[in-house]
Amino acid sequence: MSLIERSFREKIVLVGVTVPPASDEETERHLDELALLVDTAGADEVARVVQRRDAPDPATYIGKGKAEELRQLSEAVDADTVVFDDELSPAQSRNLEKILGRTAIDRTAVILDIFAQNARTEEGKAQVELAQLRYRLPRLRGRGVGLSQQAGRIGTRGPGETKLEEDRRRLLRRTTKLEAELRRVTATRRLQRKSRRRGRLFSVSLVGYTNAGKSTLLNRLTDAGVLVEDRLFATLDPRTRRLDLPGGESVLLSDTVGFVRKLPHQLVEAFRSTLEVVQESDLLVHLVDSASPDPEAEIDAVRAVLHEIGAAGVPELLAFNKADVTPEAKRLAERHPGSLVLSALTGEGIDDLLQAVGDRLRSALDIVELVVPYEHGDVLAAVHREGEVLVETHDAD
Repeated sequence: MSLIERSFREKIVLVGVTVPPASDEETERHLDELALLVDTAGADEVARVVQRRDAPDPATYIGKGKAEELRQLSEAVDADTVVFDDELSPAQSRNLEKILGRTAIDRTAVILDIFAQNARTEEGKAQVELAQLRYRLPRLRGRGVGLSQQAGRIGTRGPGETKLEEDRRRLLRRTTKLEAELRRVTATRRLQRKSRRRGRLFSVSLVGYTNAGKSTLLNRLTDAGVLVEDRLFATLDPRTRRLDLPGGESVLLSDTVGFVRKLPHQLVEAFRSTLEVVQESDLLVHLVDSASPDPEAEIDAVRAVLHEIGAAGVPELLAFNKADVTPEAKRLAERHPGSLVLSALTGEGIDDLLQAVGDRLRSALDIVELVVPYEHGDVLAAVHREGEVLVETHDAD
């Protein structure tokens, strides 16, 4: 269900609109990221257009005059597709394609395309397909009687059921089937998490912007052997591994899908079962790419997604990664009290991270004072087995 042709490198024109209070510099940064997304999807940027507007045009997003300029530019550079940084409505997309004479898609379509390329497990593929179907369903378009089906029986001759209606019904059936499959997967995941909870292990999740280095850190901490690539959304499928902390405790450490600005709502909904591990964590290690052009904006984008999935209240430990690449990591840590500096690649700062994780988890525990009679040695054994004994004293009884 690819929206970007990959048998050759498509030529793409990028379009960004600056709407107050946003600035042109912010729009350019977003387009730079969109160019990386397009490259990851297998296409090349050949031109970009930036426009300032008080509000998007309801019909074409950029206005009819600007759309005509965009058509001329697209023809001059022989572009195959035009990609908009903001989500287009189905009507805007149709109107633009009529004017431009070529495909007009948005950032959401590009991200869905990348997810479709990178999904490896059956669950991941089902989640991505469901997100694509939810995105495509309102964008189905028909071509009138030309795509109608002819019925051959008496009383049923004529245009009959249109191809558009048939496609819509087929997509709805497929959507219903995928939703049922993912409900079963969600139930299985919850049982697995409940089983892990019975083991009384803390749950820690690695979260962060895409390409922040989460998989590299998971490999560094647990030898998980997770795929690591210097590209966006290289890892979609979650991994959970056991990690031993310096204090002797063991925790379950999970790697999660990377977040991004304007993460499509369809993806958040489709991946909700996967993201529940974040929601139910005892601690989030929020990994930040210190070498990013705008790390503060990426922190805000990650926190916005955490809020959307109901994980805003989970305790967070900020960790600024790639200290081996840039001195900016230390400056960022100074602006965020309680944060850490590390390099997942070289191992710098890993011991401090493990110590901080253990301290944060222990601080969340309740401290209980018990008086245990000597004849109840089984109770004392259970206390040692199930908790951490801070102080133990003996008296006559």
